[in-house]
Amino acid sequence: MPLSALTFALGSAVLHAAWNLLLGRARDVQAATAATFVLSVAIALPFAVVWWHADSSVWPWALASTLLEGVYVVALALAYRGGEVSFVYPLTRGLAPVLALGFAVVALGHGVSASEVGGVLLVAVGVVAVRGIGVRGDAAALVLTATIATTIAAYTLVDRVGIHRASALTYFVLTLVAPCLVYPPLVGARAIRRELGLPIVAAAAANVGSFSLGLLALRHGSAAGVLAVRSTSVVIATALAGRLLAERVSRTRLAGSVLVFAGIVLLAA
Repeated sequence: MPLSALTFALGSAVLHAAWNLLLGRARDVQAATAATFVLSVAIALPFAVVWWHADSSVWPWALASTLLEGVYVVALALAYRGGEVSFVYPLTRGLAPVLALGFAVVALGHGVSASEVGGVLLVAVGVVAVRGIGVRGDAAALVLTATIATTIAAYTLVDRVGIHRASALTYFVLTLVAPCLVYPPLVGARAIRRELGLPIVAAAAANVGSFSLGLLALRHGSAAGVLAVRSTSVVIATALAGRLLAERVSRTRLAGSVLVFAGIVLLAA
């Protein structure tokens, strides 16, 4: 992988972990999430307007993606409100590519390689380690985690097609229409205003930056390599959650996040 692609992909991983950690430390996670995504669109929109490009064929894909993003944002806020970033983040990011692979096998007749089987097994072991061996699971947390992972897998499959039908920032803005129109009214303007501040502005900038750097990485390197490097965010978020959010990140959970990362790398190979 070229050094430029590696740098962009690592930057994207760090920023993705950063905005999730910033949401995790918010007093009102739901309001902070709504504010972050609205500000993300506000930051990206002027650039999207200047370089606006959208083929007529993009609209079904953008509609599907923005609806999935809406579900993702609501579920993510609820998961972070009642759960830990070091639990939610690695599980959702690890299960998503497994679900995407399952869809490709069942619906598209995709053949499974040895590396993909190994990747699924590593993710499975990692998920057990992150969740905790012998720990009784919270049903609501598991449902939210499964919902987030499913929406990530679904919008990833949709976006692989849709992104080629519009410029990058145009597509980014289009996919966030539903979260920005539907979720903030549910949270309330007063609650959102209370959460506005430097951390939320930083989270929004990190969200846009992670997306932009990820695209730049894809221009300089292979998709598999970029996905593998960006997946380091799983380990970064889990490790920093212990320091920044005072979460109890055990060695087993941290090791589990490393296994999830390794599984994603194999799935991307």
